[in-house]
Amino acid sequence: MPHDRDAELSVGAVARRLGVAASTLRTWDRRYGIGPSRHSPGSHRRYSPQDVARLEIMQRMILAGAPPGEAARVTLDEAPAAPPAPRGHGLGGHRVPLGEAGEGLPPSAEARGLARAAMALDVPAMTTAVRTALGRDGAVRAWHGLAVPVLTGIGRKHAATGDCVEVEHLLSTVLMGCLAEVPPPARPVNARPVLLACAPDEQHSLPVHALAAALAEAGLAASVLGARVPERALAAAIRRTGPGAVFVWSQTARTGDPGWLAGLPGARPAFRLVVGGPGWERGGLPDGARFAAGLAEAVAEVEAAFGPS
Repeated sequence: MPHDRDAELSVGAVARRLGVAASTLRTWDRRYGIGPSRHSPGSHRRYSPQDVARLEIMQRMILAGAPPGEAARVTLDEAPAAPPAPRGHGLGGHRVPLGEAGEGLPPSAEARGLARAAMALDVPAMTTAVRTALGRDGAVRAWHGLAVPVLTGIGRKHAATGDCVEVEHLLSTVLMGCLAEVPPPARPVNARPVLLACAPDEQHSLPVHALAAALAEAGLAASVLGARVPERALAAAIRRTGPGAVFVWSQTARTGDPGWLAGLPGARPAFRLVVGGPGWERGGLPDGARFAAGLAEAVAEVEAAFGPS
């Protein structure tokens, strides 16, 4: 059977599809071995549908807070054996369990339970599972041990079928609500505030709320400015509050141009600028800006702003 070359995509086409920079795809290929499996005549790099499915899994894990190296390892271990089904192949309204062998699903019973509750759109069950994990393990461990695997599994279902958007949205809402329940520290260790914001036009704010909860557990008070924070609004917040640290999240290449960061106003003493998310073009970050690859690293970077010099 002849190979369907029409299904193969160029680096640029895949970058546009995923909303990342082409240089990011080349870095993932060079550093982690997740790249195109075929080359067309003239040595042009071409991505098969299976290659794209792997990239979607890796991107989903990174967006959920996993470090890129860990996301790549899991993706390679759990990559689908066949290309994803074409869009339009729905779930038929049936509840699909996220725990059957061969699907590369979360190994823990707790994660499987949350995944089943999410697929059933069972808000009380999801809320109980997330609250239990947060209370027992804390925000960082609950995020990486529970939220990330389940969001990744839902993302895999979406990549294969085009469905589950409502599942992801509802689970994200539940996660955000539970993270907001983590109480702020009674006596914060930071006299200067921490500002948490999404880049202008960036609508995905769940990782920012996860960071706020993790910082609260570390004794740091933070103010969440939320999604789609214009440059002028963030600059005004910096002038008004004199923060010790500012964190900015970008999820897609469309919102990850770092040029505007250099125009943020200064403060005395200076604040620590930390950015996170796969959208950033890291080569253009201003001098002194730190890039946090995951939730634990973001907490450490913010904590360092208030530690010994």
